[in-house]
Amino acid sequence: MKYVLICTSTLLLGLSSAAAAQATHAAAASTVSGDRALIANALRAAPASIAAGATVVGHDKRVLRKGSTDWVCMPDMPDVPNDTPMCLDAPWRALIDAWMNKKQPSVTAVGFGYMLQGDMPVSNTDPFATAPTATNQWLPNGAPHVMMLLPDPQLLNGISADPNNGGPFVMWKGTPYAHVMIPTSKRLK
Repeated sequence: MKYVLICTSTLLLGLSSAAAAQATHAAAASTVSGDRALIANALRAAPASIAAGATVVGHDKRVLRKGSTDWVCMPDMPDVPNDTPMCLDAPWRALIDAWMNKKQPSVTAVGFGYMLQGDMPVSNTDPFATAPTATNQWLPNGAPHVMMLLPDPQLLNGISADPNNGGPFVMWKGTPYAHVMIPTSKRLK
C-alpha cells in the first residue's frame, strides 16, 4: 500500500508540474500573441517607412520590439475609446515627458510625431484638461494627424489655432507645450 501511495503522489506531482508548465507556456504564448497585437497597433501610427525601423514600447515601458532608428511607437492608450497609437521622435518624446510630469519643456530642435489613426478626446487650448468646458475648445474625436514642434514659439504666430480651419492649426497655443497639428488621412495598413 505504501508503494501505491508513493507512486500515486509521484504521479500527481508529475501531473501538477506538467499542468503548471502548460499554464506557464500558455501564459507566455498569450503574452507573445498580445505583444504582437500591441506592436501591430503601434506601428499603424506612422507611415510604413517610419514604422519599419521604430522601436515599440508598451505603456508599461516594456520594449516590445527593438528598432534600428530613433523613432519610438506606442500602442493605443489603455482605457481610451479611440484608436490612438503614436510614433515620436526624440524632441517629441522629451515634450511628452515634460507634459506628463508638468515640467517646463526644452524644445531645441524641430520635432515630429505621428498619430495616423486619430487622437483621444482632448482640449485644443488646455494641455491638462480632462473633460470639456465652455472655454477649452474640446475636441471629442481627433482626426489623424502629424504633430510638429518648433524650437522658436514665435514661428507659431502666423498659424491659426482653429482646429476647424481645414488645415494645420496650433494646439495648446500660448503654453509651453504648443505645437502644430497637421490633419492627414488615416493610415489603412
